[in-house]
Amino acid sequence: MTRVKICGITSAEDAAAAVEAGADALGFVFVPGTPRLVHLDVAERIVKDLPPFVTTVGVFVDQPLEDILRIAGRCRLRAVQLHGNEPEAFSRRIPLTVIKAIRIRDARDLAPIGTYPAHAFLLDAFVEGQAGGTGTPISWDLARRAKGKVPIILSGGLRPETVAQAVRTVRPYGVDVSSGVEASPGRKDHKKVREFIAAVREADLG
Repeated sequence: MTRVKICGITSAEDAAAAVEAGADALGFVFVPGTPRLVHLDVAERIVKDLPPFVTTVGVFVDQPLEDILRIAGRCRLRAVQLHGNEPEAFSRRIPLTVIKAIRIRDARDLAPIGTYPAHAFLLDAFVEGQAGGTGTPISWDLARRAKGKVPIILSGGLRPETVAQAVRTVRPYGVDVSSGVEASPGRKDHKKVREFIAAVREADLG
C-alpha cells in the first residue's frame, strides 16, 4: 500500500481532516519565512492529539542540528525531513527516522541515493530559490529510475487528478502532497485531501 503524507499542516482542523481521510503521515514545516510555517505551540498541540499510528514529520532546511533536535523533542516528532544541503555527517547525528529530500533536475541529481545516510528519499522538483512546496511536477521516469533498496517518496506537483497515474507509473513507497490539496498556502482543502487519498487507494488496487 502506498503511504500518503499530507505536508504543510498548520491547524488542528486540517490535521484531523487528513487523518480522517486516511493519511499515514503529516508534515510540519519549521522553516522560518515560509508560507506553511507552523508555530511550535500549535504543532505540539496537534501532535499530542493524533492517533498513535500517524507518523509525524518535521521539515527543515539547512537549520542548526541543535534546533532540529530541540523542535523534534518538544513536538515528539517521529521523523525529520531534511530539505536543504545538509551534509552526511549531519544526518548521522539525528536519532530519528531521516527522510532526505532531493530536488530533481536531471539524472545526475539522483546520485546521493544509496550513499547518503537516510531511511528514505523524497523526490521533489528543482525550482531556483525555493526549497519545496512549489507545485512543480518532476519526471516520473526519473523517479522510476531512482527506485531500489531505499524507499522513494514521490512529491512535486501531485494533485487529486494526477496522483493515481503517478502511483501506477512509479509505484513509490509513498507520495507527498502540500500545495496540491490546499485552499491557500498553509490551509488545506478538505475535499481535495479526501479525493487525493482516495485516488491513491484506487491506484493501489489497480
